[in-house]
Amino acid sequence: MSQSKIVGAVEIGTTHVVALIGEIVNGRSLNLIGMAESSSSGVKKGEITDFRAASNCVHAAIMGAEKSAGVQVEAVYLSQTGGHLQGFHHVGSVNVSSSENRVSADDIQRVIDDAKGKELSAERVYIHHIKHGFRLDGEAVDKPLNQPGNKLEVSYWSVHGDEARVRDHIHIINGFGLPVEDMILSSIATASMVATAEEKRRGSLVLDMGGGTTDWAVYRDGVIMRTGVVPVGGDHLTNDLALGLRVNRKYAEKLKKQFGKAFVEKDDKGEKVWMVGDQMIGDRYLSRQSLVQIIELRLDELFQILKKQLGEFADEEVLPCGVVLSGGASVLPGIPELAGKILGLPVRVGSNPDWVREDLRGPGYSTALGLMHYALTGQHQEEFTAPPAPKGLMKKVSKLFSI
Repeated sequence: MSQSKIVGAVEIGTTHVVALIGEIVNGRSLNLIGMAESSSSGVKKGEITDFRAASNCVHAAIMGAEKSAGVQVEAVYLSQTGGHLQGFHHVGSVNVSSSENRVSADDIQRVIDDAKGKELSAERVYIHHIKHGFRLDGEAVDKPLNQPGNKLEVSYWSVHGDEARVRDHIHIINGFGLPVEDMILSSIATASMVATAEEKRRGSLVLDMGGGTTDWAVYRDGVIMRTGVVPVGGDHLTNDLALGLRVNRKYAEKLKKQFGKAFVEKDDKGEKVWMVGDQMIGDRYLSRQSLVQIIELRLDELFQILKKQLGEFADEEVLPCGVVLSGGASVLPGIPELAGKILGLPVRVGSNPDWVREDLRGPGYSTALGLMHYALTGQHQEEFTAPPAPKGLMKKVSKLFSI
């Protein structure tokens, strides 16, 4: 007899909330059966600024998805973003305890505990521990158990966030009567949809340009090496246009979508565009060159910050497959060219797999689809629930990238 589980994937973004519902059958197959989205409110740069307003938007999206699916969700996979997220590389090290100098299961557990055991400040909480691999006497080993050696090491990229901000996201879902099964970084969820296995193996940067943030993840040898967040997204372009052109946000968003691009070209210099477009009283001409210059300045800043965050990874020899672009803000014309010029890397625009139904193939759905991917692939992982944590926070650390 088949067993099924109804799971939800929720992305709480600065400009919109996406909720997907899937049915996982026997832990082996996934059917997308429901979807809804709502405009976002009470969220800025991926962080909750108005709990009630954000809750209303998220709950509306979940209810809409449940209505379209005709079922109720049992648990939610939740994306995580925001400038509060940080990461560090940490190496654990132990001496092999056996008199025969062979690695035991206890040695492996001790070195893992050592690598993950770095204490955070009171207001921080771990989100992910991403394993980079074992080394035995300085040599890389995939399976150290029973191997001869003296010193065992393992390294992790550990991602942590502000406890209060993480708790806000969890409590919004809990407020709808649903548990959060796991939290996944937005960049990692997106990468599972838009980057190929070959790109992850050879070396690539996945760049998810959203409304309030730009999330990134570096892959090499099939492993997530680094992650990060730049607190700049498409919403900032709209704000800059509203201020620079002295128009309201409604018209600024329209102008960005209709006439915006990443850099000025010759033909833009003499071109005029209508602010509203109806040529009625109150409408006026605007310089397209001025419009594009405002956008270019902000995007230049974004990619310069990103380049600084990447450090030694901003090198084509290190990342020969370059950048895979995704996210709703990435559709602006000229972004691949500008990103490639500043980062010094080849750039391609990513797309969701062909098996995704047509109405979900846009770049704005990659993160939510990636959450569904981990809902399926995580079914065979050991169930993990942390013991009761201080301040009531569910300190759940993803097991999808560690043993």
